[in-house]
Amino acid sequence: MSINIKDVLKKYTMVFALIAVIIFFHVITGGKMLLPQNVNNLISQNAYVFVLAAGMLLCILTGGNIDLACGSVVCFIGGIGAVMMDRDMGAIPAVIVMLLGGLLVGAWQGFWIAYVKVPPFIATLAGMYAFRGLSNVVLQGYTVGIRNTGFLNVFGGGADCYIPDVFGGQSMNVTCLLAGVILVVIYIAMVAKGRIAAAKAGYEVGPLYADIVKIVIIAAAVIWFFFKLANYKGIPTSLIWIGIVLLAYAYITSNTRMGRYLYAVGGNEKATALSGIDPRKVYFFAYVNMGLMSGLAGILTIARATQAQPTFGQGYEMDAIAACFIGGASAYGGEGNVFGIVIGALLMGVINMGMSIMGVEANYQKVVKGIVVLVAIIFDVLSNKKKK
Repeated sequence: MSINIKDVLKKYTMVFALIAVIIFFHVITGGKMLLPQNVNNLISQNAYVFVLAAGMLLCILTGGNIDLACGSVVCFIGGIGAVMMDRDMGAIPAVIVMLLGGLLVGAWQGFWIAYVKVPPFIATLAGMYAFRGLSNVVLQGYTVGIRNTGFLNVFGGGADCYIPDVFGGQSMNVTCLLAGVILVVIYIAMVAKGRIAAAKAGYEVGPLYADIVKIVIIAAAVIWFFFKLANYKGIPTSLIWIGIVLLAYAYITSNTRMGRYLYAVGGNEKATALSGIDPRKVYFFAYVNMGLMSGLAGILTIARATQAQPTFGQGYEMDAIAACFIGGASAYGGEGNVFGIVIGALLMGVINMGMSIMGVEANYQKVVKGIVVLVAIIFDVLSNKKKK
């Protein structure tokens, strides 16, 4: 059976784009781009993008809707947690308050959007201004440092925020490398289980070679990635949180009733309502989730910086939106997946880091990111025209 190159290129356009961009920056920076420390920084510095993009995906699925307030909410929630810890209220109460605060913010915005029918753009634009102002009120315009080492280590800040090597490796973190191998084994088992289950259920199973090729490529990428981390300090704790979030949202979008509702509302809201599904609950769910992810992103952000500042979170919403659209989420709603946002977030992170290593001015970096997002949207629009 022959491989349809055109279909492969169309399906994995952004994957090939990511590979091309990585190779370009690797060459242009003289190999600095793929040094173990930079690979580690790529994940740690962009943890908030993965987390916010996961929440943003659910909003976009409902019809291309977005949340412009999440960057301000990150700052507001992070500020609350930093102030609590600065007053010796403890890390655990601070984390609980930050997560609950994110949920309440999401419920607040979700109420206006879902039940009062305020357009998401307007409702979250108002939130962007309001929560930015509240951030300054909470922090009183000052930077608040975080001294709680337990909090920093668990959420990815400081020098010791890495999973320790239980094997005591000297030049390489053996635990990190073993974790990569285990992930590959689990992935292979899941693919095999899926093929067997599909065959038993009477569904048409795709060609075996296609799965083998995909397994080889993904396995090689995972092993390479963990090998790089193993040659630095190992697995950063921020990566654990990213993994938990991505797995949870992959499950929600693929294996739950609400996940199917999100795609249905984005595909045709009127038909969904006529089928007995309440679109208001779907919108509310999406924005409550966005609030929760903003809370978690606030935690990761202040942990990474070991402080909270009134300027934190600026542009975060744009990075999350860009990651979703670059990763294949449709501006019209109803299309997109977690794998896509991973690719989108990595692509944005690689571009940021590559240009930073090259010494490109920050303003020009924004220009490049804007062009990348525009190209992704144009690709989406042209694809929808062809479908019609």
